[in-house]
Amino acid sequence: MKENKIPYKIYLEEKEMPTAWYNMRADMKNKPAPLLNPGTMQPMSAQELSGVFCEELVRQELDDTTAYFEIPEEIRSFYKMYRPAPLVRAYCLEEKLDTPAKIYYKFEGNNTSGSHKLNSAIAQAYYAKKQGLKGVTTETGAGQWGTALSMACSYFDLDCKVYMVKVSYEQKPFRREVMRTYGASVTPSPSTETEVGKKILAQFPGTTGSLGCAISEAVEAATTREGYRYVLGSVLNQVLLHQSIIGLETKAALDKYGIKPDIIIGCAGGGSNLGGLIAPFMGEKLRGEADYRIIAVEPASCPSLTRGTYAYDFCDTGMVCPLAKMYTLGSGFIPAPNHAGGLRYHGMSSTLSELYHQGLMEATSVKQTDVFKAAESFARVEGILPAPESSHAIKVAIDEALKCKETGEEKTIVFGLTGTGYFDMVAYEKFHDGKMTDYIPSDEDIRATTSKLPKVE
Repeated sequence: MKENKIPYKIYLEEKEMPTAWYNMRADMKNKPAPLLNPGTMQPMSAQELSGVFCEELVRQELDDTTAYFEIPEEIRSFYKMYRPAPLVRAYCLEEKLDTPAKIYYKFEGNNTSGSHKLNSAIAQAYYAKKQGLKGVTTETGAGQWGTALSMACSYFDLDCKVYMVKVSYEQKPFRREVMRTYGASVTPSPSTETEVGKKILAQFPGTTGSLGCAISEAVEAATTREGYRYVLGSVLNQVLLHQSIIGLETKAALDKYGIKPDIIIGCAGGGSNLGGLIAPFMGEKLRGEADYRIIAVEPASCPSLTRGTYAYDFCDTGMVCPLAKMYTLGSGFIPAPNHAGGLRYHGMSSTLSELYHQGLMEATSVKQTDVFKAAESFARVEGILPAPESSHAIKVAIDEALKCKETGEEKTIVFGLTGTGYFDMVAYEKFHDGKMTDYIPSDEDIRATTSKLPKVE
């Protein structure tokens, strides 16, 4: 066993918690492209966006010059129930791998939602309540975001309507019941409750759904109900802003012991976890103060960064949302029933897409069975059953640690452990029973949807 000069768990004190969120866009010379109105193909105005989102969240969404946003006291007080979250030195994993690498992970699973999603859910619910709204609508994939939002809405006495991707709704009944416990109504998507849901079902009979489908339904439900707004758990700039608390805490914990990471790894679906984890480190990189190797890890079944096209596309399958410039597989792309439900999105955050396009971070995709092998190895030595999404980062962290074993380099690796996998046991069961498969879309599959990208001059 290595000498434990660094604690297994590095905790910040309450007084050391961040008091402001960090906005990466403020330090980007080339800003992310603006959202476009699908009717006019012109940048969306604050007034247009306010018909869908809460007013304060629209302000945060459009602001690419303010570096720090103060976290309201009510949100900081809520954070203290489960934050600061620990930064863990993975001594047991290092020993198992026999690697000279030093491995750390930021653990975000120590709340009932089981993930990092609560960081933004409580912020969005707070602003909805402050605006005097009756409730909010949203989509959820694996169910972590829906669970987090149901908790946040319960705290602020808001109605919560969740459209859950059908395959996850069926595979994860316990996650669904947690949402209902907190007062949310949950509908499998696509459904017959909305016009766009009916349209998708007519076009794709028997579909297992996607995040893009669920977003379409949630937006329609919000815009057709008085006193409701739509909230989103990933992709948007405002969400990455709220999630920056992950990276800010991580950096503060590392700085406490004079540790500088060489490699920072995060799983990537829409971008909330990855963007939050890398925020302060990318800020240093953008300002020329430090350099880091940053790796986004996505599923091979839904490889938006590694195989997508950088272009304007609809954020949803039903084509009712604004267009975002991002790495995309096409809004009509519906991935196979991958168990990493939170990563089943056809596109990537505009902010992260622009950073990737500039070469400021890397991206790689990994197969599902390899991900679960890594998850199992991690669970057996570190004592935490990881979520399938988080396990994508674990897989690449292990790979990088084994490279250090080959070369003898003592690199410091930090990855995001976004949450726990206790509601994902159907996936683990299929892996153990040998029923899990590795679906990888063909070039033809991807061309079929990217060829239909909207034409933007």
